[in-house]
Amino acid sequence: MGNFREKLGISELKDKKGGIWKALLAEFLGNFLLNFFGCASAVSLPSEQQDIVLVALTFGLTIFIIVQSLGHVSGAHINPAVTAGMLATGNIAIIKGILYIIVQCLGALAGSAVLKALTPASKHEGGLGITTVTEGFGPAQAFGIEFFLGFVLVLTVFGVCDQNRPEAKPAGPLAIGLAVALGHLATIKYTGSSMNPARSFGSAVIANEWADHWVYWVGPILGGIGAALLYQNAFQAPSLGPLKIIERYTTVATNEKELRRLDGAKDGDLA
Repeated sequence: MGNFREKLGISELKDKKGGIWKALLAEFLGNFLLNFFGCASAVSLPSEQQDIVLVALTFGLTIFIIVQSLGHVSGAHINPAVTAGMLATGNIAIIKGILYIIVQCLGALAGSAVLKALTPASKHEGGLGITTVTEGFGPAQAFGIEFFLGFVLVLTVFGVCDQNRPEAKPAGPLAIGLAVALGHLATIKYTGSSMNPARSFGSAVIANEWADHWVYWVGPILGGIGAALLYQNAFQAPSLGPLKIIERYTTVATNEKELRRLDGAKDGDLA
């Protein structure tokens, strides 16, 4: 029973330090900023030509900044697909994961709403950055594209967050941001390159446009779960283990001692 309660994450709700509530606030704010700044770069009149590079860089840089600034608070999932991958691999409790997805959607909705309020009505004709399936593409094709967008993003997240690869963590926010930029550069002309169900949900609610909306939920989430399971079961870096840690420490300590001896030799002290 205790193990089940632990998986549910009930104890986290009773945490007196309020860690989970801070994390939920961080997820809300992260998605707010993503939909405000990211979608702001995509807002244009139908007659205007969209600058794909501008949109890709804006979304990528926004994610980079969010992960860099809020990653220590909530893990900076900022995406139901990432949260679903974490849930599938047991890296987050069930209740916490569900709450994450709810506040992610609310944050995205709030971001799109504020964007609509702060931009001229003439700019809203393009849908406030809504993601839609391009004419000529079927829902199945769009699903496949969004599947691989979710896959590459979550694969990147798991790769840089691997606890057995501490050297990858400093570059983590940049790598995740670049994965988002890559997705937009490659597929924005096909599906709008959502990669993120909450991001699409916020825009869809404000624009009241729901055509093929399921694609932007099912595709990235299944892709994210697939990448998470694949990484954990096939690609996860091997644990160093206590012996390897001792060996690394001993090697470093020996090298430092040798350097001190050499420095002493330069000063005429060979002891």
